[in-house]
Amino acid sequence: MSAADPSSDLRQRHCVPCKSGAPALSRDAAEKLLSRLSGWEMTEAGTEIRRSFRFKNYYETIAFVNAVAWLSHREDHHPDLEVGYNRCLVRYSTHAVGGLSENDFICAAKVDTLIAD
Repeated sequence: MSAADPSSDLRQRHCVPCKSGAPALSRDAAEKLLSRLSGWEMTEAGTEIRRSFRFKNYYETIAFVNAVAWLSHREDHHPDLEVGYNRCLVRYSTHAVGGLSENDFICAAKVDTLIAD
């Protein structure tokens, strides 16, 4: 991807620990970060982002899930995953702040790199 890609700087960053009780991102700040991602949606409450991924078969789905697990372990920021035969719904929120943090958007951008365009 080119340097002009708006999600490129998110992919280069790393998650930082959030302190319990720290403020979540404002809806405006979350929408600005969301605009730098492709295919992700924010819930109406503004406390979670999500994206559904589709695959040819179960093997590809599980390979993706394992790659997300590795990435999540490395960043120490873990999504909720809903997995079916040929699909995976990835949902990010930061429980420590009761909503969204920059970590959610950093990880979403990194998850996107797992899928070939």
